[in-house]
Formats: sequence, structure tokens, C-alpha cells
Amino acid sequence: MKKLLILVVVFTLSSCAELQQIATQYPGLGTIGTVDISGGLKEALNNGITKQVTKLTATDGFYKNAAVKILLPEELRKVDSGLRSIGLSSLADEGLKVLNRAAEDAVKEATPIFVSAITNMNFTDAKTILLGNNMAATTYLQNSTSTALYAKFNPVIKNSFSKVGADKVWTNIINKYNSIPLVNKVNPDLNDYVTTQAMNGVFKMIAVEEKNIRTNISSRTSPLLQSVFAMQDNK
Repeated sequence: MKKLLILVVVFTLSSCAELQQIATQYPGLGTIGTVDISGGLKEALNNGITKQVTKLTATDGFYKNAAVKILLPEELRKVDSGLRSIGLSSLADEGLKVLNRAAEDAVKEATPIFVSAITNMNFTDAKTILLGNNMAATTYLQNSTSTALYAKFNPVIKNSFSKVGADKVWTNIINKYNSIPLVNKVNPDLNDYVTTQAMNGVFKMIAVEEKNIRTNISSRTSPLLQSVFAMQDNK
């Protein structure tokens, strides 16, 4: 992680003095070319979007991916078991599926938001990340972008709920459950829940590709990626 983060630092520098500071601190990097470094990092991040996040937009991209599959929140597990107890297992299954369908649909429209957010890192942030643990970059992205991403992503999820019919399915589910005698009635905010879970899924998949490029030379599919990430190999 630290080796990749060195590249992030270089990418965010804006002056020759800062470049020299990094070159002095990390002599193993050798000569630094800002155009190549920034281009290589952009390409690596773009791969994270096109190769991994795009998988989430396919049918079952969330639903059949154990790493990101959206499960029912704790408050709705009693709804699931309640429906199954009265012979409505198929409705319970459909309820879980449409939550994932909404996320799959929403990510198609939200991908540019994540691309912009991931590259929005300044020099001070990069230095802090460089001194952090192996999850420092992911933690930084989540902490620094989640509020803005949520504000943009939540309306997309809401629209996707309607587009894939999840709103009608869950209205039916909640109404049927609440009609069961003696149960405590529920009224969950599923837009909020699915928004948060979908964002988490996107971050997980971007991290998968970042790790792949850092550790697997064969994943560096262009001369630019090969030359840029060779620097971290030699550090």
C-alpha cells in the first residue's frame, strides 16, 4: 500500500520543490516524471472503475457477488422470517433481490462521481496517508468523500428503486408483514440503507483492482502502467 501511496503523493504535487522533496526522501524512485506518474495513476484508477466497478452494473453484479451482496438490515430480518413463516418465501426472496437490483442500476449512473472523488486528493492528505496503515488510502477516500457522494448517490438510488420496481415490492412486503397479528410494525428507510451499502460495494471493488495492479505484474496492461508501477517494485 505504501508504495502505491508514494505514487499518489507524486501525482498530487504541484511544484518542482515538492517533487524534489519526495525524490530525496525516497531515492529508490529515481527520476520522477510527473506526466507519466499522473497518467499511470489515472489509468490504474480508471481500470478500477472499468474492470471492477462495471461488474457491479450487470444483472446479479451485487446479488451474486458475495463480497458486496446487499443483505437485509437487522431490523428487516424479522420481516423476512415472518413472511416465510406464513408461506411467503418467494416474496421474501424477491425483496432481497430487488434491493440489489436497485444498487446495480444506480452504479451505472453514479460511476463518474466516484472517478472524480478518487482523484481529489491534495498533498497534505497524501502525506498523512503515506504515514498510515495498509488501509489508509481506502479509509481516506471513505472519510473524505462519503458525505458528498451520499448526497449525489441517494437520489440515484431512489430513482432506481422505482425503475426496477423495488418500491412496489417493498411496499407490498411491509404491508403484509405489518398485517401479521401481534408483530411490531416496521417502516425502514431502504433508500438510505441501499445507498450506503452500494457505496461500500464500489469502494471494495476499486480496492480489488488497486491491489491487483500493485501485486500482479501481468495486470499492468499498458507500457505506461508497467513503467510507473515498476518504481514501486524497485522501492
